[in-house]
Amino acid sequence: MKYRPSRRTRRVAIATAVVLALAGMNGPALYSFASEQYHQYKINKPEYKAANGHWDVVDVPQKYRINTIHAALLHTGKVLLVAGSGNNAANFRAKSFRTVLWDPVKNTFKNIPTPKDLFCAGHTQLPDGKLLVAGGTQRYEKLNGDVKKAGGLMIVYNENPDGPKTFPAGTLFTGKQNGKTFASKDPVVVPRAKKKTDPATGKVTVVHSEARVYVEALKDGRSYSTGSQDNYRIHGLTGADARNFYGIAQKLSFDKKDFQGIKDSFEFDPVAERYLPVSPMNEARWYPTLTSLQDGKVLSVSGLDEIGQVVPGKQEVYDPKTKKWRYLPKRRFFPTYPALFLTDKGRIFYTGSNAGYGPDNIGRKPGIWDLKSNTFQVVPGMSDPNILETSMSVLLPPAQQQRYMVLGGGGVGEDPRSTDKTRIVDLHSPSPRFKDGPPLYAKARYPSSVIMPDDTVLTTNGSGDYRGRSDSNVLKAELYDPAANSARQVADPLVGRNYHSGALLLPDGRVMTFGSDSLYADKDNTKPGVFQQQIDLYTPPYLYRDSRPELTDRGPTTVPLGGSATFGSPHASAIKKMRLMRPGSFTHVTNVEQRSIAVDFTATKDGNGVRVTLPKDPSLVPPGWYMLTAVDGAGTPSKAVWVKVPAAQG
Repeated sequence: MKYRPSRRTRRVAIATAVVLALAGMNGPALYSFASEQYHQYKINKPEYKAANGHWDVVDVPQKYRINTIHAALLHTGKVLLVAGSGNNAANFRAKSFRTVLWDPVKNTFKNIPTPKDLFCAGHTQLPDGKLLVAGGTQRYEKLNGDVKKAGGLMIVYNENPDGPKTFPAGTLFTGKQNGKTFASKDPVVVPRAKKKTDPATGKVTVVHSEARVYVEALKDGRSYSTGSQDNYRIHGLTGADARNFYGIAQKLSFDKKDFQGIKDSFEFDPVAERYLPVSPMNEARWYPTLTSLQDGKVLSVSGLDEIGQVVPGKQEVYDPKTKKWRYLPKRRFFPTYPALFLTDKGRIFYTGSNAGYGPDNIGRKPGIWDLKSNTFQVVPGMSDPNILETSMSVLLPPAQQQRYMVLGGGGVGEDPRSTDKTRIVDLHSPSPRFKDGPPLYAKARYPSSVIMPDDTVLTTNGSGDYRGRSDSNVLKAELYDPAANSARQVADPLVGRNYHSGALLLPDGRVMTFGSDSLYADKDNTKPGVFQQQIDLYTPPYLYRDSRPELTDRGPTTVPLGGSATFGSPHASAIKKMRLMRPGSFTHVTNVEQRSIAVDFTATKDGNGVRVTLPKDPSLVPPGWYMLTAVDGAGTPSKAVWVKVPAAQG
């Protein structure tokens, strides 16, 4: 008899066939879903967190989400998040400039009125705890093909020794030979001319002064461009002024127009929670580096000026007492956002790291710069020296050892090359020379490195190509141990981060990461990228241990260099080291503020406190606010207490 399956059997067979067919069509999706579920299970296991740490997303309400370009930890424990126009030309045109103040403990946010476009400014900590912010954006770049009006640099001359003169934006300049008229885009002040007396003859001569301003043609079209130098009369001048004041310009054309900087400077007050205007810089700067000096003054270096050119080696120093800037007497050229660290004897160490603009053959070599003599001692040995742009530099802990590490990097400009090299130099060596350290987790531009209180260095993210091009974001992180000269990978970051991203250590021992400005959103580079507004928090392995030391601020808040203070700490005998950590100020792969300083300490007789003694060297401990952290034998840090170190006397 021929077998006939039952109706139920036929139904089961049909259902099974349908399931198998669906599985065949959706296998990759089902596999991906299952893999993600397993990944989430794995990374949330207690033993995994204890070994690798864990990432969490910060809950940021929509109205506080910004394109964070800059971030700085303040002595109030809050973090200043600065976007300015946020690399968004529409925001720039609308004068929509953003700053948000974030409290990581309460997870609260506050919008801060932002007076100028601080996009791509420089910033650094001041001795009184304010944050100096200088420079920013005057004009967005225009690429070839987008330039509609001929324009360029106009040098305005003054041959009058009796006074300066201000020309407002919109001042007209007409060429004496070409007859073409151009308008200034910004106001310009031309200083008075100088009188010089010949000591031998007593003859007095006048030496003209000059100022620079960007000008554009009045109408669109290539017929308004010029091809050679011309002398330009300034409209509205008569008599002697018409003779004494004039302009000279070379080619005024349709070439690519770079970003332009501003001179404006501000101090952000963490207590009043607002920007306070101070004297402007002498030079407009976009992409400058600000470095704290041992006396509390601030060095401002490089940047694009008011006509979009790299400032030609003119550096200046800010005095927080007078709120004014002064030029250094001698020049030295650096590309934009150079990594400049305060080191022994008040000298400056340039690691070679930089970001963005400048020729590929000038100002790229690492070295030790003496500000007083302007001498520069080249430090050799850098591997992959031609792909050092967008690398990260860090002063390895503890700072007393004066060992620096340079991580990753890429080719100049939009070059697709990148490297996984790390390079280490000991400046206390008789002949300092870079040597390779353990390779980074991947070839990466824009990695972010943070000094941890247990003397390790967390490095995270980056991208293999320029601004994450071709889906090259790196979702990896590692902890480097300087004592063992070894690195190990830890929990993977949640999102990709490349250009316009960064990371900061928080007082509780966690690390925040922010930003990322990918050029494209797909592997084929066909869809425009979207700025990553998500903020993440990394909880390191040391915070998954059963206990951690405690530190209280029963001692004085202010401790002078070489001075001592006592802080409460139950079970102080468990503390094995104390670290004084300068709060970070991060932008564009640059955080020259962060440093971790070893401090001497002894337990109090009652065992419930520690007495710490600070180093005496102001070049090791520049004045300002610091996080003081106790670390036990397992490498577990306490929450930090804030200590103010005033400038050295005399």
